[in-house]
Amino acid sequence: MRFTLLKKKNANPLNGPKRFPVFHLVAAGTVAGIVGIAALLPDDSSPDDATYSVTSTPQLSSSTTQLPLTKTDPIAELAQTMEIPASEPTEQQKLDEADWIKLKVGKGDTISGMFQKAGLPARIAIAVANAAKARNGGKAFNRIYPGESLQFLIRDNKLAKARHIHNRLRSTEITRTATGYELDKLERKPDIELRYAEAVINNSMFLAGERAGLSNRTIMSMASIFGWDIDFAMDIKKGDRFNVLYEEKYLDGKKMGVGEIVAAEFTNRGKAFTALRYTDQDGSTSYYTPDGRSMRKAFLRTPVDFARISSRFNMQRKHPVLNRIRAHKGVDYAASTGTPIRAAGDGKIIHRGRKGGYGKVVILQHGNGIRTLYAHMNTFRSKQKKGGKVKQGQIIGYVGSTGMVTGPHLHYEFQVNGVHRNPLKVKLPDAAPIAKAERKRFAEFASIVLTQLRGQNGVQLAQVDKKTDTLTQ
Repeated sequence: MRFTLLKKKNANPLNGPKRFPVFHLVAAGTVAGIVGIAALLPDDSSPDDATYSVTSTPQLSSSTTQLPLTKTDPIAELAQTMEIPASEPTEQQKLDEADWIKLKVGKGDTISGMFQKAGLPARIAIAVANAAKARNGGKAFNRIYPGESLQFLIRDNKLAKARHIHNRLRSTEITRTATGYELDKLERKPDIELRYAEAVINNSMFLAGERAGLSNRTIMSMASIFGWDIDFAMDIKKGDRFNVLYEEKYLDGKKMGVGEIVAAEFTNRGKAFTALRYTDQDGSTSYYTPDGRSMRKAFLRTPVDFARISSRFNMQRKHPVLNRIRAHKGVDYAASTGTPIRAAGDGKIIHRGRKGGYGKVVILQHGNGIRTLYAHMNTFRSKQKKGGKVKQGQIIGYVGSTGMVTGPHLHYEFQVNGVHRNPLKVKLPDAAPIAKAERKRFAEFASIVLTQLRGQNGVQLAQVDKKTDTLTQ
């Protein structure tokens, strides 16, 4: 099996993203795109982030033929080829498409009203809605929202077909037959293109990511992936860097958003952390280190994103309101009112309400005698109650300033068998590593993706002169 790696080219980040030769692997004649696989202030600040880069890979050839994936070829199993494009429509199909009445749903529009705009009586709208409901059509032709579309094909003054366009990827079509109506659910898959970006943090991770061309979603995802190992509220330093291989989604040649991070590397205080997105043969997906250890821990290191530590774990701290020595058995994260607070780990809600100077509090009971406490909340997450269960990362409330405080922040405590531990230093147990049966397959996958991720590392970085805003090598 042979692999052709990416060739290096220089890119000017001031001119926006540029495309690179495609990452690709050749396996049994199949060209496959490997697809798969959240501000942060460093100790030293500067006026702007000067170092960044954007690189990318173009779309895989539309002529690529998709071959069946076989268990005898683990690399082929991991790879997902691009869809073969549909053949050009016939002249008859073009004529038929021109006959469709296409209406955009606006505010206040109703199903019957849309049918009437197309010249169809309300009884037809009712019949179609009932038929769609009876055929497991979900909300199709029963509930519409602004921005959606309804399309109608009328033949001999009768409805022949109707489409409910839910979004660019999903639609429902109903066809009149001699015996009633038939329903088809239509799904489109976007084309996936791999993109590469890297940056050195001179001011903040968020700004560095934006200037490298990353979306907010991708930046937040990267912080989430590395959040178990890096405390983004206190650990980020000037000179830290990251490089990331991620997906972009295209439909009909137009970008429609970003996908998942395929692989990423974050160097923090000289220590490198690498994450690879892997889907096992049972379809379960998670991020792992190159040697198969899970990036995920049983607990999040910090329960709020992009917050600043305003008070650390300190048994001799002077209370800011009481003005006397009072042990601070947790960590305070300063954040604006309304910032989401996430459960540090899977657990059960054993307290949800007011608790003296803590204000509004949620306490979670986890396994192995561990409890976590979240205080001074502004509001609780709706539809949760005492005795209910929550998952790691699930929002349980929002930052506020209830109780005995001087400003909005989260007070977070970590207890083991009733003893308070420093949330910033307590050792967090790992999640399960790669299963033994998956190790060989994962190792081959990791080798390919790491080659792609690290093949460009550092090559595209350029310095931007802060005064002239020009590139310097």
